[in-house]
Amino acid sequence: MELWQKTEDELGALGLPPPFWAFAWAGGQALARYILDHPDITRGKTVLDFASGSGLVAIAAMMAGATHCRAVDIDPFALEAGRLNATLNDVAVDFENDDITAGPAPEADVVFCGDVFYDKHMADGIIAFIDRILIRGTPVFIGDPGRSYLPKDRLEHIATYSVPVVGALEDAEVKKSSVYRFLPLR
Repeated sequence: MELWQKTEDELGALGLPPPFWAFAWAGGQALARYILDHPDITRGKTVLDFASGSGLVAIAAMMAGATHCRAVDIDPFALEAGRLNATLNDVAVDFENDDITAGPAPEADVVFCGDVFYDKHMADGIIAFIDRILIRGTPVFIGDPGRSYLPKDRLEHIATYSVPVVGALEDAEVKKSSVYRFLPLR
């Protein structure tokens, strides 16, 4: 039995969500790679890592010279994993357990969202949230391997990377994942 399935079964028996934070998703890996390859995107800036998961993008932003990073996720277990990962990587990140999509646009110089367009209802809410951020003039970058509800008509392609993924959860051992800049409504 795959470790993922065993863990998911045991957590399910306890009424807990699956451990989506337990590995680096393809979109987050692409964003982290892009940030590390292009540190000017975060150097000296405040960053929001939305749907942070295990904190990979937030950690990359801090390693690339961000002055502050707020990592937000709705899963408290993900945030604890993120805290541990930040400590192991010797960076300071503020982790927050909250659903910020219904509120006002957050304060940040740049926003990153990885792997958030896999469900239509969720995607619709996130697009509205991103639109509020864009109205402030804040750039929003998306990392995604081409999930079903990715709003391609609103994206400017920036880079594509081949990243390792968990074969039991994805359809391959290596997946192409892209980084996009989210475009304002026209």
